[in-house]
Amino acid sequence: MFHKNLSPAAAQRCNRNIITFLMCLAGIAVNLLLGEGAGRLGLPLYLDTVGTIAVAIMGGTLPGVFVGFATNMLKSITDVSSLYYGILNVLIALASVWFSRRGFFSRPLRVPVTMVCFALIGGGLGTFIPWFLDGVSFDSESFSAVLYGTGLFNQAWAHIIANFLMDLLDKAVAVLLVLLIVRLLPPKVREYFTFTGWMQKPLSKEQSAAAKKTNFRVMSLRTKILLVLSVSLIAVSVAATGISVVLYRNALIKDHTKMAEGAARIAASAIDPAKVGMYLHDGDAAPGYLDTQELLYAIRDSSADVEYLYVYRIEEDGCHVVFDLDTEELEGSPPGEIIPFDEGFLPLVPDLLAGKAINPIITDDAYGWLLTAYEPVYDKDGSCVCYAAADVSMDQIGAIGRNFFVEMISLFLGFFVMIFVFVHWLIEYHIILPVNSIAMSTSTFAYDSESAREDSIERIHDLHIHTGDEVENLYHAITKTSDDSMRYVADVQKKTEELAQMQNALILVLADIVESRDRSTGAHVRKTAAYAEIILHEMRRKGYYADRLTDEYISDVVNSAPLHDVGKIQVPDAILNKPGKLTDEEFAIMKTHTTAGRDIISQAIGLVPNSGYLDEARNLAAYHHEKWNGSGYPYGIAGEDIPLSARVMAVADVFDALVSKRSYKQPFTFEKAMQIIKEGSGSHFDPLIVDAFVGAEEAVRQVEQEFSRLTDENGAFLPKA
Repeated sequence: MFHKNLSPAAAQRCNRNIITFLMCLAGIAVNLLLGEGAGRLGLPLYLDTVGTIAVAIMGGTLPGVFVGFATNMLKSITDVSSLYYGILNVLIALASVWFSRRGFFSRPLRVPVTMVCFALIGGGLGTFIPWFLDGVSFDSESFSAVLYGTGLFNQAWAHIIANFLMDLLDKAVAVLLVLLIVRLLPPKVREYFTFTGWMQKPLSKEQSAAAKKTNFRVMSLRTKILLVLSVSLIAVSVAATGISVVLYRNALIKDHTKMAEGAARIAASAIDPAKVGMYLHDGDAAPGYLDTQELLYAIRDSSADVEYLYVYRIEEDGCHVVFDLDTEELEGSPPGEIIPFDEGFLPLVPDLLAGKAINPIITDDAYGWLLTAYEPVYDKDGSCVCYAAADVSMDQIGAIGRNFFVEMISLFLGFFVMIFVFVHWLIEYHIILPVNSIAMSTSTFAYDSESAREDSIERIHDLHIHTGDEVENLYHAITKTSDDSMRYVADVQKKTEELAQMQNALILVLADIVESRDRSTGAHVRKTAAYAEIILHEMRRKGYYADRLTDEYISDVVNSAPLHDVGKIQVPDAILNKPGKLTDEEFAIMKTHTTAGRDIISQAIGLVPNSGYLDEARNLAAYHHEKWNGSGYPYGIAGEDIPLSARVMAVADVFDALVSKRSYKQPFTFEKAMQIIKEGSGSHFDPLIVDAFVGAEEAVRQVEQEFSRLTDENGAFLPKA
């Protein structure tokens, strides 16, 4: 199934949505067909949750809740009460998803737990809805009646336990049927039924969990939206329910008022005004009294809502009974009896004595909460001889109103959960996961290398967010900004590398200028820099001074190493190139190259502040002739008081001097030079640095041989071929 003008990914999403919709229709059909079949076969089962549980397990929360609620909506076409039980099917769908995600349905020992839980929802909570609607009642042949008949339970508990046990049987059969359906489907097919709704490239379980649990300062956007939704739905529902209940109650009162007025009017028309006095005096012995009374009974019994029907003559001393019909609970007063005015009627007494028509009135007095309609009976002279009255019980109206309220609440809860689940799904896949995925991708941007930058850009491009709204616009804007930023960073890094190369070249030029005055040193500055780099990397490999030996530190030391002898520029040529041994005075002048180098580089630092490599260059120039035991110069400091870079250079400097030809000596062999370095460990040199130097002997030998190949016997570089 492929759709024109859609990308393959969009077409796949469309296909999966269609499959999910068909799965929901199948789930609803299964609920309806099994429920109808169980009813027609007279089975003590409902089986109207099989489709709900199956769809919830395979499809997830939204399809499961939809199937549960839609099933009861359709059943309400023929059975209105099913609508109010929709919340139970919805709760079963939610419970099914919860159990499924925790593996309950795949573990036989946990399956009974799901059955009990479903029974508590269907048979436990489901028991209270009819209680609120109709009170506790059951047939004499029902299981509830059997339990009640044992005498072990009262009426309420008998009803609860019976409903729970019956529903447990129903849910046990339903779960077993669902497990059979699920097991018959191949795993790949079941997986294809899973409904997600990704509006981006799907994330793995780990990525999805991380995207859902990002940190926030006050409250997550998901919580805010759901909170606003919940408050809005509750507020609207409370207002709508309240208004509906009030309007429904007023309509009920209006209908019952018309009913009472009609009954009173018909009763008044059945009274012969001329015989009222005789009825009062002689009662049922008066001619026509019993016939009229029988007619009044017929009028009252024609309406189930009319509770009392009577005829009174209103006098100063109270209500004189003309007719007062008996009820099942209460015997009517005999003719002629005087009944005092109820407190609620006292304001109407003047109008009643005057024989005026009065509006229906609601009172709550000795005879209960009643709506009463009075109809005057006039004689031929237009005088009121009595009133016919009909009472409608307001308790019945209140019960109907309460039932309506419970029905509205039950219906609202079902709609609330349905809408809540839908909105939660919508914001999860259209807002939360896309936004958090963008945040996760951008927060891990790496700028240190070209490959790292490319990987960072690829991660955000790979999200493929297509919500079609402001989130997608934000994604494209961030993607463009990231592309532009990465290009800028790459350009800056390239220029930085060019500047670094230029800086290193200038350092080497400066070192070459100094070196050119000392005909005995040759390629000394380059060789010592190479030895220093070998030592530093070997120390880091061995774990020595691990807190100091960062990539940046090693780079600063290696790049500034050629400047360690920059102070020799101030030493006279006669001393610098003297072929023999220096005198004490000459050696004192020679030693000043350390402090001179320190001063020269300090002046450069003043011009270029915050330059780490210059700080190390100053350390190298000033302290590379200091010794571990404190016998060096120019300051005579010892141990770790000597900067680490200078201690490294001390080994590199002495070793190169040993293996190189000088105007005043022949070169030592590599082995002899190594032996001298070892002997200086702990006195001249830092023992750890010597250990690292000796440990990298092969790398040191390779550098020494490489420079021997590139230079003549005096250490000068050979011309390129």
